[in-house]
Amino acid sequence: MSWWEILIIIAAAAFVLGVVVFTVIRKKQGKSSCGCDCAHCSGCPACAPKKADKK
Repeated sequence: MSWWEILIIIAAAAFVLGVVVFTVIRKKQGKSSCGCDCAHCSGCPACAPKKADKK
């Protein structure tokens, strides 16, 4: 592997780690991962009301 391939791998790993850290911090602050106010939103599947399970 050459130096630029290693640099790309390191950059990709840093990006993924940054996204994970950002998500964990937002979760600990009580914010949603989609960035919307889920109390008044149905804009994403995470905010949509859960359907009752049919038996």
